Amino acid sequence: MVWQLFMRAIFNKFFYQKEFLETLGALFVASIIAIPILAIFYIAFSADDNIWTHLASTVLPGYIITTVIVISGVSIITLLIGVSLAWIITVYEFPFRRIMEWLCLLPLAMPAYIVAYTYGDFLDYTGFVQSKLRFLFGWDSIKDYWFPDIYSIGGSIFIMAFVLYPYIYITSRAAFLRQSITLIEMSSILGKSSLYSFFHIALPMARPAIIIGLILVIMETMNEFAAFEYFGVDTLSVGVYITWLGKNNLGGAAQIAIFMLLFVFLLMMIEKGLRKKRSFTQNNKKQISANRIKLTKGRLVLVMMFCILPVLIGFLLPSLVLFDFILERILEVELLEYANLLFNSLFLSICAAILTTILGIFLVNTHTTSNNIIIRLSVTISRLGYALPGVVLAIGVIVPLVAVDGALRNIFGQHLNITIGLIFSGTLMAIIYAYVVRFLTISFGTIESGFTTLNPDITAASRLLGKSKLSTLINIQLPIIKPALIMSALLVFVDSMKELPATLILRPFNFDTLATNVYTYASLSDIGSASLPAMTIVVAGLFPIILINRELNRGRKD
Repeated sequence: MVWQLFMRAIFNKFFYQKEFLETLGALFVASIIAIPILAIFYIAFSADDNIWTHLASTVLPGYIITTVIVISGVSIITLLIGVSLAWIITVYEFPFRRIMEWLCLLPLAMPAYIVAYTYGDFLDYTGFVQSKLRFLFGWDSIKDYWFPDIYSIGGSIFIMAFVLYPYIYITSRAAFLRQSITLIEMSSILGKSSLYSFFHIALPMARPAIIIGLILVIMETMNEFAAFEYFGVDTLSVGVYITWLGKNNLGGAAQIAIFMLLFVFLLMMIEKGLRKKRSFTQNNKKQISANRIKLTKGRLVLVMMFCILPVLIGFLLPSLVLFDFILERILEVELLEYANLLFNSLFLSICAAILTTILGIFLVNTHTTSNNIIIRLSVTISRLGYALPGVVLAIGVIVPLVAVDGALRNIFGQHLNITIGLIFSGTLMAIIYAYVVRFLTISFGTIESGFTTLNPDITAASRLLGKSKLSTLINIQLPIIKPALIMSALLVFVDSMKELPATLILRPFNFDTLATNVYTYASLSDIGSASLPAMTIVVAGLFPIILINRELNRGRKD
């Protein structure tokens, strides 16, 4: 009797009828996201051999050291570029400043692996630059001159930094735009220079936002696989791929993956804590951007050069290389093959965008209207998927799906005498599942920001008029946050188009997307044949940039 009363109390506490369906739904979504993570831990700790000791004494230290070096180098360069650009464009007035605002975002449209492939072709021994240098100076071989090796740790740091700096640029600029000009003016009255004001006032106030951008850079660096593999730089993500598919050691790959996961989870905890501090930089008074400083002619030239250089390296030059290849190979393009690649990419990306947006709406709406601890915990778990690098995610997805397919095959074969093929693993469902797990966090964050703009009085009035929670959501709330929904779907769509490692590993036999096609030709050192698919991915990535720049400039007339 006591046990029954206890269980009833627990049920009423967490699953009372009013929120029963919402709680079950949140638990279901959390389970979907948690399965790959749990699978990785299960595989790692259930390995038959003592793989960890072997890894720790052989390849793992090298993977860790290389990853730390790459992350350190990328972090330093992206901080210098991103924060400097954000401050310059926020504080100073110069010609074409408004154009530079969105030009600085353009490298976001470029997947790191595409930039790596273009620079590898452009700067290697047989590439354009070295060929021209040998022609101009009469050099006969590599022994006659020195040229930096792009296929190195330094080369990979260079590429990753100029692709990822916009993450820090966005968060830094958003923080600077929210700061009040009063403190800067007081500093100027006291005889302090603008440089002093930057280091002692603006930078400390923007530090939480800057670190959030830096954490995103680190996570993207850890997620990158193809660029590092192409340059021969064995990071942890490359190590997972080599250990699993190269050495046929799934247990070892899972153990390396756990090391990556623990580090990324730590970063996510830091990022979550810092997001709570962002309000420190908010101020409704006159903003820094209201009175921009005009530059002298000498400084103007330096500022313009500094602003255009990252855009040139991270976007314009790779785009020109791809465009040149397209013009050169335009008559060789197999239109049917290209159309098939485009259709495959569009189908997967659209499915992922729709599913993540629907799930994001459900989670945000449930999270904002309930204090149920089960729902809140489920939402937290549902946001962990972005922590999974693509290679790691593939392990966590493929193993459970293979187990489910095996169980279904046994059930149908033994009890119904029906032979069935693969239903989940080795099908498009596996890829879409991986996309949803990884990108649901993006959808949730974008939609949540839209919900914060809703006037609670409108929602309350709808409920007082007898409208249900679902009716209020569909007829009132969703139309108001339509821009956030479009942004959510577009961001997931583009990220799905770019996603390479998970697609490469989980795709069915003889199935290619734009991203996997680019990887295949790059592996054959034939960048020209991959130029049109690569440029298609880049063009798709431009659309979110327009929306991001519009969001940064919302409510500003300067």
